Amino acid sequence: MATLSTDAPITPLRQRMQQDMLMRGLGPHTQQDYVRHVRRFAAFLGRAPDTATIEDIRRFQLCQHENGIGPSTINGAASALRFLFTVTLKRRDLVRALVVARYPRKLPEVLSVEEAARLLEAAPGIKYKAALGVAYGAGLRVSEVAHLKVDDIDSTRMLIRVEQGKGRRDRNAMLSPQLLELLRLWWREGKRRGIMLPHGWLFPGRSCIAPISSRQLHRAVQEAAEVAGIRKRVSPHTLRHSTCGLIVSTRRFTKM
Repeated sequence: MATLSTDAPITPLRQRMQQDMLMRGLGPHTQQDYVRHVRRFAAFLGRAPDTATIEDIRRFQLCQHENGIGPSTINGAASALRFLFTVTLKRRDLVRALVVARYPRKLPEVLSVEEAARLLEAAPGIKYKAALGVAYGAGLRVSEVAHLKVDDIDSTRMLIRVEQGKGRRDRNAMLSPQLLELLRLWWREGKRRGIMLPHGWLFPGRSCIAPISSRQLHRAVQEAAEVAGIRKRVSPHTLRHSTCGLIVSTRRFTKM
């Protein structure tokens, strides 16, 4: 398929589409993806995408399949073009030509209760044990765990407040007594180390004024899985899929 120039000028059509995405609250990453897909479509056409026909769209999607483009990329391009034609160009007639690629969905890898307990026990330190415990016990995504603040833990109502989660929505997650006890152990240890600031990050990174990174949590899961002898491919998202309540010993940390 045609390649893209990375320094293409911003056309009036692209500017209008970006304004439409901004007004409708699309996230920065979604906006970037949509612009990239539309630029690929324009490169394929060799002319402005607002001149496209139904036959052009059919040829573009056929070319994607013939070149072995994966279903996720094909569907991403379809979403971007659907937005362009429906919102920016007001050409709903063109949307009918877009075909969504189907692909078999594999069941996610999950851990048994015993495997999850072993992995959490093998976490490299109380901070990571608590962070991974939140992913498992409350079913949070890795980015949501990383951006929790101390004030997000509501021990009165036994809830964890998740701000700006997927879809930029706020929600509450259940907080079990076992997970609360583990978080309290980490909070006391963090206070002792002087890295737990009032109203600050629940899991500070290398600097106490910045949150832990998703990469650090991924690395911690992989290290813990290796120590625990778990051969499955695991990530923080594996813990989220395996959620069924936090079952983990906290006795080794009770003197902190």
